[in-house]
Amino acid sequence: MNANDNVIIAYKDAPARTVDAGGVTYAYRELGPKGDIPVVFFVHLAGTLDNWDPRIIDPIAKGRHVIAFDNRGVGASTGRVPDSVEAMADDAYAFITALGYGKVDIFSFSLGGMIAQALVVKHPDLVRKLVLTGTGPKGGKDMDKVARTTYWDIVRATLTRSDPKEFLFFNRNATGRPAARAFVNRLEERTTDRDAEIKVKAFQTQLKAIKKWGRGTPDDLSKITQPTLIANGDNDRMVPSILSDDLHRRIKNSELIIYPDSGHGGIFQYHDKFAPAAVDFLTR
Repeated sequence: MNANDNVIIAYKDAPARTVDAGGVTYAYRELGPKGDIPVVFFVHLAGTLDNWDPRIIDPIAKGRHVIAFDNRGVGASTGRVPDSVEAMADDAYAFITALGYGKVDIFSFSLGGMIAQALVVKHPDLVRKLVLTGTGPKGGKDMDKVARTTYWDIVRATLTRSDPKEFLFFNRNATGRPAARAFVNRLEERTTDRDAEIKVKAFQTQLKAIKKWGRGTPDDLSKITQPTLIANGDNDRMVPSILSDDLHRRIKNSELIIYPDSGHGGIFQYHDKFAPAAVDFLTR
């Protein structure tokens, strides 16, 4: 029997697994047909294994081996959340190499995109292709204001009994509101063996790391020579959309997609367009 005969291609059905690396037990899920080079997903601020949109991850997993994981100190992974993006990148490297991979593709969103950049700059030989969505470069304009926007939208969401992601990821207009609700509902498709939510202290530490990243000395992104797909909405309030243009200018071998009338979660609002584009990019 072929190892891929009973392959799982629905993220909601992916079993929970763990691997030990550097004194940390990392929780992860994998799906899709096994292959030489997996696509490793780097999640957003406060994100756990339960925060990946199945309309993005499932289409990619139809043809590629996909791995998603909890960062150190988040969800079901042990340890304490690092206070810098660079340390988070070191953790990601430890996780990937503990699984035995010497070459991966990376799909990243938001904070995950910052971690991905730091990882590629430090370990360029590890990464074949890179997807950066809803993210920005180290030292990017207004990157250090993410915490202020985040706290404000958490208050707004609490007052309206909504999920903060509805405010943080989407425009509050006639197209954004229904897209936000649909996205949040999709995250509930997995009904068993769900992940633990991030703890408040861990969340605050991640925000401090992002602020430090935003105020840091810019990296030399000309070092990133891998094929790179950059995507965002045209009205990202968390990580300003202009920073996607900045990444595109500084990463020479990159492509840029900006979706209209959408915010930080533009790729989720336009999943029907973005997922095929991501699949095409990752399979070329």
